[in-house]
Amino acid sequence: MSLFETPLRPAADSSVGRPLADRMRPETLDEFIGQGHLVGPGKPLRMAIERDEVASLILWGPPGSGKTTLAAIIARHTRSRFVKFSAVLAGIREIKDVMAAAERARGFGQRTILFIDEIHRFNKAQQDAFLPYVERGDVTLIGATTENPSFEVNSALLSRAKVYLLSPLSSEEILILLERALHDENRGLGRERVAIAEDLLRQIAVFSNGDARAAYNTLEAVVSGSGRGSQGSVTVTPAVVEDALQRKVLLYDKAGEEHYNIISALHKSVRNSDADAALYWLARMLEAGEDPLYVARRLIRMASEDIGLADPRALEVTIAAQQAVHFLGMPEGNLALAEAAVYLALAPKSNALYTGYGEVQKDVAKTIAEPVPLHLRNAVTGLMADFGYGKGYEYAHDAPERLTRMTCLPESLKDRRYYHPTDEGFEKKLREKVEAIEKWKQRDGDEA
Repeated sequence: MSLFETPLRPAADSSVGRPLADRMRPETLDEFIGQGHLVGPGKPLRMAIERDEVASLILWGPPGSGKTTLAAIIARHTRSRFVKFSAVLAGIREIKDVMAAAERARGFGQRTILFIDEIHRFNKAQQDAFLPYVERGDVTLIGATTENPSFEVNSALLSRAKVYLLSPLSSEEILILLERALHDENRGLGRERVAIAEDLLRQIAVFSNGDARAAYNTLEAVVSGSGRGSQGSVTVTPAVVEDALQRKVLLYDKAGEEHYNIISALHKSVRNSDADAALYWLARMLEAGEDPLYVARRLIRMASEDIGLADPRALEVTIAAQQAVHFLGMPEGNLALAEAAVYLALAPKSNALYTGYGEVQKDVAKTIAEPVPLHLRNAVTGLMADFGYGKGYEYAHDAPERLTRMTCLPESLKDRRYYHPTDEGFEKKLREKVEAIEKWKQRDGDEA
């Protein structure tokens, strides 16, 4: 076996001293949790693995999403020579040695699957060294990266590999993995007889932020830091979990009732112009591990629903906060969300757009879908002009007031009013504008 070849199965006693995350690594597709869009029943990648027909591919996803595990499963299913290669430790010389060995193996009819962890760490010259061997079929390349391959992998290499996007694991998926580790007596913690409340285990899952490895590491630290009972059992307390997470354990479940209770409290605090309460409920969500982009989406909704045109900048501020969180990540992005929440709370309030759009929805649902009035249609062809398309249309820019008395709603709805501006903030100016337009339209033509 060469320096870089990895045995398909560990030795019988190799679990001693190995981290829980490594011991609990799934060995089959049936054990694999998450990424159902890639390896679920009937999915192309799963079928390729089961048939040993895996072509060169790149696994792109966040830490702890299963990239290395999936490569190891491919190793167990394949009849090929499997070589694991680290972009952190290897250079051009090592690459050439491995490629030469792969070329010799191919001469004997044996295929080589080369797994490159953190492929984005290779520079252009190192990536170019793989290209001819991948192109000739000497190796089947499997790369793993946390970075966007479009920017980090050479286009020539990228064109010869299929990119698969892995998603962060959900809290429920990580909870399954943690419970599996607690009950597994061979590879996990089953022999330790660990007693831990489901709420505490769920908090570990939530705070792992989709990273299975981080969740396993936290669980292992929690168990090792807990006291042993007289019978050798382990009881995990909230204090131990708080110490391991380095933050207070908060009652919060991203998929449960408390999730909806707290986002409701945040929304209603903003609507009631209570900046302090808005900050508090925002922090309760973020510090409990809520997805910051979910919070950003809800703040954007508040800007349109509860403020609207009373302060048009509210929408700009919330969009900027969403972009800041996406660019910075957490915890750096939490202040951008806090800034948006306080701005919304102290902004003038109007639900005129919200109620107006609701009225439109009702009319759309309960009235017939009337055709567009002929004068509002474009006469694209001569035939359309012959049928009256565009006839009677009045071009507002040609009018002295940049305004005409032309009706733009369907006939049955021509007198309907949907938007009723308030006297709050900028909307007061819009209300004055709407009233001025109505008065002008009601004047006799001669007075106009």
